[in-house]
Amino acid sequence: MADDVHVERLEDFALASIMARSGIHADAIGAAFAGLAPDGPSLAQAGDITLLGIAPGAWLAHAARWTPDWEASLRDRLGGIASVSDQSSSYEIFRLRGPRARRLLQRGVAIDLDPAVFPPGTVAVTAIAHIGVTLWCLDAAPTFHIACFRSHAESFQQWLAMTIESGAHA
Repeated sequence: MADDVHVERLEDFALASIMARSGIHADAIGAAFAGLAPDGPSLAQAGDITLLGIAPGAWLAHAARWTPDWEASLRDRLGGIASVSDQSSSYEIFRLRGPRARRLLQRGVAIDLDPAVFPPGTVAVTAIAHIGVTLWCLDAAPTFHIACFRSHAESFQQWLAMTIESGAHA
């Protein structure tokens, strides 16, 4: 199974929570990013930023690289219509890709990851092996990103290693 699933721990990424102010809807948030913000558990690309719908009026903004002005640039873009909080140092993000990635994740998550139910662009705030995560599917390869609190990353990585080692693809 190890050859069928590639695991990577992302580094130097940027992650921020965005909470819309009272009366502000997803379309206003989307307009600040020159596109549509997801109005539900899905993702939208806005240039080099991915917006993840994680709850009504709440999103995570993800970029591949953190910069010192990350949070300030998001605040400027949103022009006071939302609260922004940099979460980059609070989380670890793992990338799982390959033909068996979906099956491996299904061993620990209590939601249906079948491509007909969880296609590319879908986001879930859930638990994997009792660890709180935000999970999103990027493409049909499949490639998944899994964000968990930094304090739980070691446990999540151990679960991944044990599940891969046990031949979870069977």
